Amino acid sequence: MSFLERDRTFQEPISKITTFFMAAFHVGAIAALFFFSWKAVAVAAALWWVSGSWGIGLSYHRLLTHRGYKTHKWLEYFFTVCACLALEGGPSFWVAVHRVHHQNTDKEGDPHSPNDGGFWSHMGWIMTGRALHSGSPELLPYIPDLRKDRVHMWLSKWHWVPITVLGVVLLAVGGVQYLLWGIFFRTTMGLHATWLVNSATHMWGKQRFMTGDTSTNSMWVALLTFGEGWHNNHHAHPQSARHGLAWYEIDFNWMQIWLMSKIGLAWDVKLPKLEQIEAKKIAVPEVAPEPELVAAGD
Repeated sequence: MSFLERDRTFQEPISKITTFFMAAFHVGAIAALFFFSWKAVAVAAALWWVSGSWGIGLSYHRLLTHRGYKTHKWLEYFFTVCACLALEGGPSFWVAVHRVHHQNTDKEGDPHSPNDGGFWSHMGWIMTGRALHSGSPELLPYIPDLRKDRVHMWLSKWHWVPITVLGVVLLAVGGVQYLLWGIFFRTTMGLHATWLVNSATHMWGKQRFMTGDTSTNSMWVALLTFGEGWHNNHHAHPQSARHGLAWYEIDFNWMQIWLMSKIGLAWDVKLPKLEQIEAKKIAVPEVAPEPELVAAGD
């Protein structure tokens, strides 16, 4: 049996609609290279930060999924709209799938385990007809908090609206260049960056904590995802708003949460205590000292 045949992606029915849009965005990303301009690249870079850091990192992951901190509702909704610009589904889908992943990491039921193949864990699980969707009944028990929030549920249903509106605005303001770079190139790169957390940080890297799974820390994935690549740290302390625990572990998402806490935009920031780090570590280099690792309000 070949490597590809062993990958679960090639054993499941492919969703034609999902695969079509994936292919279209990849074609658009390649086309952007032929419409190069520094202004368009700058727009793409800014939107990557907005959608990937404010959206996926600060909203979907550290706030909505793990409740690593609290913020004002208006800011929570704003960050969630930013996340919708990443084309990774609405909040209910993203949060539920990630909670399922933490509950079943590397076991039966993990939506994107590398045990089912590297390509599967990266993007195959999205492409197949059996991929979990926002309306899947099996996801509903994982999001009781979001189901009580009408705004999040509306965004879960109409998550494609923000990126569509943005595309129209970019086309009107900057023409095809802005559309290709700000939507197609930026979104495609952002998708692969997020997917690398599912695949690369469960296949390569180093473990500092005994988590009982394959999660690892990866600096290059962390740089691409504004800090989400310190995945072993995260699996050891899932509720922590800070993923990069050592001074050299660059975590832009944590830096922003820390700044927000200093100006009153974030509170109840959850962070691991030093004794918790000591209890779980395998061999940890120096970790940032107090008060960095003390939760706000302690």
